[in-house]
Amino acid sequence: MSDKKGKKKGQERTHVSPPTGLVFHPDYLKHDSGPDHPESKERLSALMAHLERKGLVSQLKSIEPRPASVGRIGAVHDPSYIKRVEKLCEDGGGVLDPDTQVGPESYRAALLAAGGVMAASDAVMNKKIKNAFCAVRPPGHHAERSRAMGFCIFNNVAVAARYVQKKWGLGKVLIVDWDVHHGNGTQSIFWDDPTVFYFSTHQFPYYPGTGSENEVGGGEGEGYSFNMPMYAGSGDLEYVEAFENIFYPLATKFSPEFIFISAGFDAHQDDPLASISLSESGFKKLTQVIVKLAAKSCEGRLVSVLEGGYNLRSLSISVEKHIRVLMGGK
Repeated sequence: MSDKKGKKKGQERTHVSPPTGLVFHPDYLKHDSGPDHPESKERLSALMAHLERKGLVSQLKSIEPRPASVGRIGAVHDPSYIKRVEKLCEDGGGVLDPDTQVGPESYRAALLAAGGVMAASDAVMNKKIKNAFCAVRPPGHHAERSRAMGFCIFNNVAVAARYVQKKWGLGKVLIVDWDVHHGNGTQSIFWDDPTVFYFSTHQFPYYPGTGSENEVGGGEGEGYSFNMPMYAGSGDLEYVEAFENIFYPLATKFSPEFIFISAGFDAHQDDPLASISLSESGFKKLTQVIVKLAAKSCEGRLVSVLEGGYNLRSLSISVEKHIRVLMGGK
């Protein structure tokens, strides 16, 4: 027996939640950061192989990235700087910064990285996915308006934050950065902007030397940068307390319409480039706090973007735990 809609009696229509998206492209591996560089293509190849082994890739919705336009990159970077990066790559590559080298394919990879985060943002806004993880390189959060720095060429999260504001008409965007290094580039780009709240936990004092508590933004943006310096040896307890007791109330008050995570996994206890002692479970708990905030504040709209993480094993396992929470697991 069926009702007028053809449904069998006693059957209920079940709601299927949109999947979590995954951004990856093999051309990300073509960015040449130089010999024996910690930010190598092996970071992504090892990570993707791990997610494949764990059966996660097939459960995620693949988001195809396209290179960001120069105009979109130019919303946060000086045109002359963009041109300089393009020319250096066309000429075969070279050094943009003592830590940041490029090869012939690096310019396109950098455009593709920013474009990947934009594509994930579009898919979230179109409700094709509920949230996303972007396995991109080169990373972005050190890149300033007219300067490459710390392995970063274009500021992927900053480009995407401005993109969702301009394309989708969103007002307030939250960027939470748990990379072990302070995201000086992101902070500087939005220093005087009250529509973007930048929250960062990072080892301090440490590279790049910014991120003290008194750096709070300027002009109309005063109070919209919030830094929580963490001392060497800090681990799950200190970080979870910071996110639950300080980050969550502040971010709730801000009431964002979209959330980006600058998700560096170099605060892991096994990472070679720092001295913070987060575990995979710690990253899982931080993710849970942010997912809870997204559900409360902005209909779950959340895009996570890979930044640092240089121990291949700890990076891969930490990202797995992170993605499982994004997917709705515990």
